[in-house]
Amino acid sequence: MKLYYFPASPNTRKVHAVALHLGLELDLVWVNLLEGEQHTPALRQLNPTGRTPILQDGEFVLWESTAIMQYLASQHPNDLWPADARSRADIVRWQSWQLAHWYSACQPLQFERVVKQVLQLGAPDPAIVAQATERFHKEAQVLNQHLADHPYLVGDRLTLADFSVASDLTYAVPGQFPLADYGHIRAWYDRIDALPAWQQTAPQG
Repeated sequence: MKLYYFPASPNTRKVHAVALHLGLELDLVWVNLLEGEQHTPALRQLNPTGRTPILQDGEFVLWESTAIMQYLASQHPNDLWPADARSRADIVRWQSWQLAHWYSACQPLQFERVVKQVLQLGAPDPAIVAQATERFHKEAQVLNQHLADHPYLVGDRLTLADFSVASDLTYAVPGQFPLADYGHIRAWYDRIDALPAWQQTAPQG
């Protein structure tokens, strides 16, 4: 299988980390988003949205990171994607929450305080930061309360849900995410951060 990826991307990270954790071999193809390589005709043919990651398994091409994670975890039985319907529904619930709510709380802080600096787009917009911070607290309270009674998001074992939700905290430190009051999130993320697969996919520089 071939993965077209941009290592600095949290969406790429969660896919790559899942593959490493499961011991799946991937042929990695680096796509330089900063140079616009995702918009080349060859990449657009694989993914018309012009985004990464993209998985190519023979003639089967799949884009959207959550779908790729589920496909990779379906290659053989494992705890990340248990076979029972209720566990899978619970995982998808948290992955859906991440896509619809957690991402939109974390991404603006990441963009304003990290991406803008990298791309030299000026100082953070105080209004956007304030709005994102308010939304972050709203969603973080939900996550923190759940993790008060659970070591992981689904059951008592690591699953795809943890990789999905943790990916948005990749830039929590440089993004100055307001995590000080959320001890259960911090303890949970420390458990994810200790995974070899997570350490191997940490952005460099």
